[in-house]
Amino acid sequence: MNHPAASRLPLMRDALDALRAGRGDIATLCSTWRAQEEVMNALPARYRQVAEDLLARLEAGSLFTEESCSFSQKDLTDSLATWLDKAQQTLAAS
Repeated sequence: MNHPAASRLPLMRDALDALRAGRGDIATLCSTWRAQEEVMNALPARYRQVAEDLLARLEAGSLFTEESCSFSQKDLTDSLATWLDKAQQTLAAS
C-alpha cells in the first residue's frame, strides 16, 4: 500500500508538466514543490536535499538567458521527473 504522502505527488507532477508544456512558470513549480512538507517528511532526508538543489538551480537559471546559464532547464526538469519516479517507488515500498 502506498504511503499517504504519495497522494501529494500528482500535484508536484502537474506543476512540473505545466512548466514543461509552457503553461506554468518556475516560481509556481518551486512554491508547489516546497509546500509539500508531507511528501518531504515521508522520504529520506536526501530526497529533500536533492529536490532543493534542483529547484534552486532552476530558480538561478531563470535569471539568465538559456545561453548564459550553465543549467539546462530541460535537464533540470528531467531530473525532477526522475526524482518524482523514485519518490513514488520509495513511498510505495513504505
